Amino acid sequence: MVEKKEARIVIVKDGPYLVSGNVPLAKEVAIRDRKDVPEEWKQVEKYPDQDGYALCRCGASKNKPYCDGSHSKIDFDGTETASHQPFSEVAERYEGPGFDLLDDKELCAGAQFCHRAGGIWGLVQVSMDPKARQMAIEIAGQCPTGRLVVCEKGTGKPIEPPFEMSITVLEDPGRNCSGPLWVKGGIPIQSADGAEYEIRNRVTLCRCGKSSNKPFCDGTHISIRFKDDE
Repeated sequence: MVEKKEARIVIVKDGPYLVSGNVPLAKEVAIRDRKDVPEEWKQVEKYPDQDGYALCRCGASKNKPYCDGSHSKIDFDGTETASHQPFSEVAERYEGPGFDLLDDKELCAGAQFCHRAGGIWGLVQVSMDPKARQMAIEIAGQCPTGRLVVCEKGTGKPIEPPFEMSITVLEDPGRNCSGPLWVKGGIPIQSADGAEYEIRNRVTLCRCGKSSNKPFCDGTHISIRFKDDE
């Protein structure tokens, strides 16, 4: 009997993301409302199940989202610059009467779900309202980077969506660009130097190759109009 590997992402120095443990891979698209504000993620494609696979990190593969070795041809510099500090230590806290909101702006990928309902930060001020509370929880959970986390008042316990371990390739047709890799469910991520990043329920990994916060997405794919079909 073959022992099943634990789900894990290992970052190769100046190379791809090596994914092991039979992690499901799919593609999701941001669906916008009439005011051009994202309101939901919709799965549009599911990739074949595999025990392990390599995902492009440089943005140059001709077989996206998979790696085809292009990183070596373009001399990709994948130097990781992201902090290893825990999210709770660096995030700014917005306190409200019903819940608190933690916000680490360094993790913004420009997904814009936080703009729903006039902005999640305004919902903090009226957080005693059950509808405002529920909307804030929903919006925070739609933030793929984990930048925004709603916490219980008093206990500080995070309120997170119950994600299974999976990875989704994000697309934002409203901004005419392809987005990052959304890593869900607390999959461990190992740096190229062997160090472990904090395990979180949701993070986004850069796949355009241009983030200044590697391996995490910083929204640069928007300004360079990264398209994974070009």
